[in-house]
Parts: sequence; C-alpha cells; structure tokens
Amino acid sequence: MTPSRARAALVGIIAAVAGMAAGHLVAALTRAEASPVLAVGSAVIDRTPTSVKTWAIRQFGTADKPVLLASVAVGTLLLAAAAGLLARRWLPAGFALLLALVGLAASAALSRPAAGAAYVVPSLVTAVVAAAVLWVLLPVRANALGGLTAYPSGMDTRRGFLIGSGAVVAASAGAAVLGQRLSESDPTRGVRLPSAAQTRPPLPRGLETTDRQITPLRTPNAGFYRVDTALSVPKVDRDSWELRIDGDVRKPYTLTYADLRTMPLIERDITMTCVSNEVGGQYVGGARWLGVRVADLLARAEVIDPDHPGRQVLSRSVDGFTVSTPLGALTDDRDALLAIGMNGAPLPATHGFPARLVTPGLYGFVGSTKWVTRLTVTTYDAAEAYWTKRDWATDAPVKPSARIDTPASLAQVKRGVVTIGGVAWAQRHGVAKVEVSIDEKPWQPAQLGPDINVDYWRQWILRAPLSEPGRHSIRARVTDGSGRVQDDTRAPVFPSGSSGIQEVVVMVT
Repeated sequence: MTPSRARAALVGIIAAVAGMAAGHLVAALTRAEASPVLAVGSAVIDRTPTSVKTWAIRQFGTADKPVLLASVAVGTLLLAAAAGLLARRWLPAGFALLLALVGLAASAALSRPAAGAAYVVPSLVTAVVAAAVLWVLLPVRANALGGLTAYPSGMDTRRGFLIGSGAVVAASAGAAVLGQRLSESDPTRGVRLPSAAQTRPPLPRGLETTDRQITPLRTPNAGFYRVDTALSVPKVDRDSWELRIDGDVRKPYTLTYADLRTMPLIERDITMTCVSNEVGGQYVGGARWLGVRVADLLARAEVIDPDHPGRQVLSRSVDGFTVSTPLGALTDDRDALLAIGMNGAPLPATHGFPARLVTPGLYGFVGSTKWVTRLTVTTYDAAEAYWTKRDWATDAPVKPSARIDTPASLAQVKRGVVTIGGVAWAQRHGVAKVEVSIDEKPWQPAQLGPDINVDYWRQWILRAPLSEPGRHSIRARVTDGSGRVQDDTRAPVFPSGSSGIQEVVVMVT
C-alpha cells in the first residue's frame, strides 16, 4: 500500500520544518545569520532590484522583513511537499529535491560577506534531520527494479503516523523556540555606561505636553525606527568585539569595547533620518547619543592626504554590510560619533550594540553603520559600499522637511479651532520657521517648540479656525536657518531621499 498523496506531501512538509528548526537552533548557537531561512532571505535581499525593495518598504513598512521570511518559508514548504510526493513513488527523488533545497541554503549562507566554513554547518544539520524524518515517516523497501519505494509498516497506520509526526512536530517546535530565545538574548545585559566628559542638560518640555498627538521631543529607544538589511539582529559579544581603523592612514590601530569606555565621551542630541522615509513618513527620530568623536579616532590614525577630493571612510558592519561616508562629514564640527549609548542606556542590539556610527545631517545609508567593526580610509574610486553598488547616491545630505502629526489624514474634525501640529527637521542649519497653508491659501507661521540644536528636530503647532463644513487640505513646510525653503518638487526616495510637501485632507463636520 502506497501512502496517500496528501500524507506524502505532509511528510515532506514535516521533514522540512524539522530540518529548518534544527538548523535554526544550531545557527543560534554559532552564527544566527547562517540559519537556512535567514541565509536565503538575506541572499534574496542582496539580489532584489532597488525598485522592488523600495516598494516593499513602502507597502509593508517595518514588517517587510517578516513578510520576506514568511515568503521564503512558504516557498520552502511548497517545495518540501513536492519532495514528499516524489518520495512517495521513488525515495531517492524526494531526497534529491530536499538536498537541492538545503544546497541552496548552504550556498546562500556561504555568500554572506562575513561567512566562513562554519556557516555551512546549520545547513548540513538541516539536511541530516530532514532526510531522517522523511525516511522514518515515509518507510521504504527495495523493489524488484532495485529502487526504493514507500511500503506499509507501523508508520503507515493512522495511529503510528500521528504519533510519529506529532513527536517530530513537537521536537521541531521546541528546537525552534529554543533557537529563537537564544538568538534574542540581550548582549547589553549587565552593561553600565561610563560618565560623559561632556554632558547635555535635560531636554525642556516639548509641545507633546500641549497636544499628545504631536511626536515627543525625544524618541524612546523602543519606538525608534529600524531600517537595515539584517534579517536577524547581530548579537555581538562586547568582550571580543574590536574596531579596526586602517586604510590610507599612517598609524592603523585597533580598539576594544573596554578601550572605548575609557576615552572622552560626549553627549549629543541628534535627529536621524532614513533615506527610505517618504514625505510625511515615520522613519525619523530624535535621541541623545553618547560616544567618541570620530574625528578624534581618525586623528589618532593620521589620515594620509585628507584633502583628497575623493576621500571617504568605508565602514563595515559585523555582518559585512558596508557604508561610504565622506571624510569631511566625519571630521568637521558636526561631531559625528562612534556611539555606545542611546538615551541614557547602552546602545540597544537593534540599533547597533556595541557601537555604531551617527553622522548628523546625512541619511543613515551613508553615515550610520550599525554593529561597526572597521573604518577604512580610502577613496570612492577604490571602494564601493553596499548601496552605492545598487546605484544609490554616494553622498546624501538629509533634505529639510516638515511632517504633520495631527490631524491625521482623512480625519473628521469638528468645525471651529483645529490644532495642527507636528515636527520639522533641517539638519546642519536648524529649523528657523514652519508655515502652514490651508486650502492653498497664503502660508501662515506656526509656533515652534524648543530649539535644541541645528541637528535636532523641532516641534511646531498652529491653532487655525476651520468653520466651513466639508473637505479641507492642510500643508506644511519648513525654512532652515540659511533661509532655504523646503523643496516642493515631488521626488521618490531613490536615489538620495524624497522631497515634496506633505498634504493631509480632513473632513470638517
């Protein structure tokens, strides 16, 4: 008696789930990014056209990574079901398809920039476990033609199959949960920040105390946006972490985390913006950072020919991701930091623990490498960073922008005085003025919140009468300290950041 097609397909799926769970557990004990599903997902990210990536971020926001991983998992399970169906007729064919899937995962793992031979181990474990489960749940015998086909046994009975498959599923769930808990361990546990040599006074009361719909002056760590290429957050051991500073320097050297903690640390309030932020988007946040001036680190290394017009610093993350930053942006008076603290706490793992770059005035993809392990002084001709290879801009200053937090688009508001408010940013020059236009009428100035510094956003608020029932449009724009008015030309995020004026529509009742 040959197992039913449904049972054979289910066995293939169970075998794949068991293999992936075992591989994920082994990866959590070694290198999380070597997990078969994560490795394939990362390879997909690397090979996805820029337009598709931009679309995914726009459609799914911070859920883009879970959606990708779910897609990889679903595709894998469909192919695993096909492997079970093949094994129903001829077992070697089912094994061959499973091994092909595992081979793809191993190849993806080895393609990671920081990969070593050990990266293939989780895939090998996946192969062994998946093949074993397929063999046990879909028993075989030698047929007259010398092949292997399914045959009736204890596992062919309904009770035997349910017991066997249930045990495998339970073990897989346990392995997956354990692997996930291991990968989510907090590397900052037990870390206490040293005192800063230069501190900043507490932030003043923000306009969020006037209207709760206005974004707080400081973004809490848990609410700070996260956009990066890492499908799993690197868990870096602070005791073994090192930062290498090399390239076109006279005195290359290496720093440890302990070394950083003994250096003069400064606090800076800096607003960071992601290049993927659409007009009116949420990929922007303000925080107090604690770190060492990058200029001091590079001065110690003695950069060769620092005035070379093509000078850049190529920073590298622990997972091999690279960022190109103009040398001048790291050495001028903006106080670019190698940060180890965020809002009074150790840098969270999701935001780059143990250390990351924070470069005021530049979008993150050209100035804010997380989990940084190397700073190489070089030129743009000699080295290309991850996003540069994908045709994004090499130098991308943050574009001034005003965002409307309240009222929300398509909100219904009662006629009378309506509170309009939000935040605006104009890094390197500061926010000098925010204006609001209602129904395309003349611009009127809004009240500004506290002015922290030129690299920090400002809140704004305007109470305007809306007495006519019906549809009304609201726009906001910022003028920076140099007199530059926000560009009203609509532009997409690619290749150097979006531009345009946000407009919300409300219904007055």
